[in-house]
Amino acid sequence: MALVMCPECGAGVSEKALACPRCGCPLREPDPAPVAPAAATEAPARQRRGWGFEWRTRAEILGWPLVHVAVGRNPQTGRLRVAKGIIAVGQIGIGLITVAQLGVGILFALGQLVGGYVAIGQGALGLRFGLGQFACGMTAIGQFAFGKYVLAQAGAGKFVWSTRLRDPEAVQHFQNLWGFVKGLLGR
Repeated sequence: MALVMCPECGAGVSEKALACPRCGCPLREPDPAPVAPAAATEAPARQRRGWGFEWRTRAEILGWPLVHVAVGRNPQTGRLRVAKGIIAVGQIGIGLITVAQLGVGILFALGQLVGGYVAIGQGALGLRFGLGQFACGMTAIGQFAFGKYVLAQAGAGKFVWSTRLRDPEAVQHFQNLWGFVKGLLGR
């Protein structure tokens, strides 16, 4: 790094200095901030706005595709894509059968926070059956569960089998349910 002489006081100053550190005399104008081309700054924003994947079958039932898969964001609106179909798969889904992070499956739902007739997820709100960390349903199994028949670490319902309660009707219900599941599995 070279030194230049301050025109005011004669001190040796770095050529990169904007002002003399001794007397404060301005030595040069600051370099202008680099300006990126407009296309370079807009491209990443466009990429963030519309990323993902969407696919649907041509076959439809009552105007809904048989299968609809949608993840990511819509490039025109920037909104999350919603899978809507008889079978819906995506971050957000609505269908007869749904596999989604957040979804409603009229018959069956599997995901993080889901609801339906039968729901399996971290948060499962099932009309007939709920299985999850937090579960609700006529039959509910989970760490925290609420329903008529409850199998949980902590739960509330008419018939509860938990760490503190062991209702005989709940025990019988879940033993019968386990027998049914084993029968389905061929055991």
